[in-house]
Amino acid sequence: MYLAWKEIRYAKLRYSLIIGIMLLVAYVVFMLSGLANGLSDGHKKAVSDWGASSIILSEDSNKVASASILTQGDLDRISAKEKAAVGLTAAAIAHAGTDEKTNLSIFGAAADSFVVPKVIDGRLYQATNEVIVSENLLDDDYQLGDQITLGSDDTTFTIVGVTKATTYSVVPVLYLDLDAYAQLRYGQQAYTDDSQKPITLIATKSAASVVSLDNKDETTKLTTLSMDDFIQNLPGYAAEKLTLNAMVYFLFIVVAAVVGIFLYVMTLQKTSLFGILKAQGVATSYLVRSIVGQSLIVSIVGVTLAYLLSFLTSLVLPAAMPFTVDLIQWSLYGVILIVVSMVGGLFSIRTVTKVDPITAIGGE
Repeated sequence: MYLAWKEIRYAKLRYSLIIGIMLLVAYVVFMLSGLANGLSDGHKKAVSDWGASSIILSEDSNKVASASILTQGDLDRISAKEKAAVGLTAAAIAHAGTDEKTNLSIFGAAADSFVVPKVIDGRLYQATNEVIVSENLLDDDYQLGDQITLGSDDTTFTIVGVTKATTYSVVPVLYLDLDAYAQLRYGQQAYTDDSQKPITLIATKSAASVVSLDNKDETTKLTTLSMDDFIQNLPGYAAEKLTLNAMVYFLFIVVAAVVGIFLYVMTLQKTSLFGILKAQGVATSYLVRSIVGQSLIVSIVGVTLAYLLSFLTSLVLPAAMPFTVDLIQWSLYGVILIVVSMVGGLFSIRTVTKVDPITAIGGE
């Protein structure tokens, strides 16, 4: 390590270039990781906050919530300690009398069900024309007490409560009554009783099973998904995460190649020096350790600087950008980057071991 450090201090510019490349690649890795986690959380955060253990959809929905159609009566077919009927749709919100709209995800649920988040300002909805919204919607100039419209529906709703910031499908979230959801999604229709009113899914907080009701026409087949399985089937979730993670993994290979090429070229330039050192009795293993030590030092410095720069960057990113800092994951990626850079440094070992002292110093 002594020889490695002495050489780095001597050739500051050359090794600064390697450190700079390590910094940039590691910075991209950390930023892509943050974006992948941010998009992942943006798709699922609202439903993850439910703390549900399973989700029940219609079997013909192919595990996609937006394609599932159930009725409130299907809630009686589910055996679970805690269960909640949920309606899900997407719409645009606008202040009453204005045309400026903001996209958001809408959940219909009974106000006392476990899926409805706690209100941090105001109160829960008590009527069909009242809603609660996530705090991040306030960034678009909405506030407690505002009169709003949703989608093409002419009904005027009032924001009566605000919950903590959350998202679903990377947009803010709004909760309202199940009756209001049915009217918003399917229009004003005549239902003989509440059991016929449509919902999207049923969430349970414990193990759930489908029971048979002899006095009920069970035309809808149900399928039960674990929460992880449900999240994996959210539109765009798996594809975006896989794409960004693949880019991160590819960068690990880039790091090994770049560090390996740099050190290999520098090793070739020092062939005569290695020959002299060998002629003086310096062991080949010592020279190999110095090369590995150099890759270790430059990778640690580069990754550490990238770690700090990425964290500082996360503090100034706009709130609209989905970005989540996971320091544990960043630390793991940092260790991997250091390891692969050392592997890259091993490419030069063969060059060192093959150096002949007499030939290297110009002897016959």
